[in-house]
Amino acid sequence: MNALKNMEITFVAAAIIAIGASFATAGANTVEVSASSTVIAQAADSAMPVVTVSARRLSAAEKAAFI
Repeated sequence: MNALKNMEITFVAAAIIAIGASFATAGANTVEVSASSTVIAQAADSAMPVVTVSARRLSAAEKAAFI
């Protein structure tokens, strides 16, 4: 019982520290990312690779033979 109470206190303390750190670093330098038009065009032009499987499916008897 005492161990569970200590774990609860540890969790609450860690949560308070994490929330405080979150607010403290909220005004830190942020990184702005913007994609140029060439990157957007390159991503739009790329074709998605397609895999075609041309094998026949196994029957139930063939599947049972493998097991």
